[in-house]
Amino acid sequence: MEINVVNLKRYFGKTKAVDGISFNFSSGHIFGFIGPNGAGKTTAMRVLATIDEPTAGDAYIDGFSVVEEPEKTRRLMGFMPDSLPTHKDISVHEYLDFFARAYGIPGRKRRVIVKRTEEFTNLTGIRDKMLRALSKGMKQRVSLARAMVHDPSVLIMDEPAAGLDPRARVELRELLKALGAQGKAILVSSHILTELSEICDGAVIIEQGKLLRAGTMAEITALDLKQRVVIIRPADDRLKELHKALLEMPNILDANIAGEEVEVELDGDPLHAAHILTDLIKKGFLINEFRQPKAHLEDLFMNITKGNVQ
Repeated sequence: MEINVVNLKRYFGKTKAVDGISFNFSSGHIFGFIGPNGAGKTTAMRVLATIDEPTAGDAYIDGFSVVEEPEKTRRLMGFMPDSLPTHKDISVHEYLDFFARAYGIPGRKRRVIVKRTEEFTNLTGIRDKMLRALSKGMKQRVSLARAMVHDPSVLIMDEPAAGLDPRARVELRELLKALGAQGKAILVSSHILTELSEICDGAVIIEQGKLLRAGTMAEITALDLKQRVVIIRPADDRLKELHKALLEMPNILDANIAGEEVEVELDGDPLHAAHILTDLIKKGFLINEFRQPKAHLEDLFMNITKGNVQ
């Protein structure tokens, strides 16, 4: 399953909410959709979910156009808005059953699917509660269950963790990991970037409606790597000797002792790190740890965006 967004634009008068963005992702990947408030994330997601129409451009879900073939793309996609609409006189189970009926799922099969969805999203214990009586966290679970009741291949999720307490955020994160492991293609927006970093293998970053960066984490961080940082921890007490040896090696821009480790700045060539490790072993150093710090979406976001709004 491939999702391709092609030169997507959505204008409101003179305001260019989405201004010609293009990106793609596929099954089994979780992509973070990030940007400052007012960047155009929700507008773009509403177009992908066929709730709104673009001014220009298109998006394709498994080759089907969201503009020309919205009925087909809706079958393949589940959309979770940033808040669950208010319904006064309907229970959790009735709500999910209604949407399963709307997708044309027949009786016996529908009962099995709704029950399975309630179990997966941990709603079994509150299936008979009224929606109006639910907490924010429970409403978000219901919203997710509604989005996936027809077993879509693609999930579009707008700020699913907004307003959740720490436990609910952890539980939501585990649900997303499980859905990704099932092969779903997931696009999720959030301002809690530290948590997105733990589950996302790619990101789409926009600001003022324009695309700044898109791709896997390796692809979008590689563009900024004029230098690389490597953390080296020796297995013995030769920390100062290791530090001195590193400073004498080629392709090292700087090296500093930090606790029981040495933090090394290399130039951007990834092969240089491998050569340094090989040279250290040849010199008789026992290396307990040799790693490159994981790139975090929060750092990337701060480096790329300027904080501008429309």
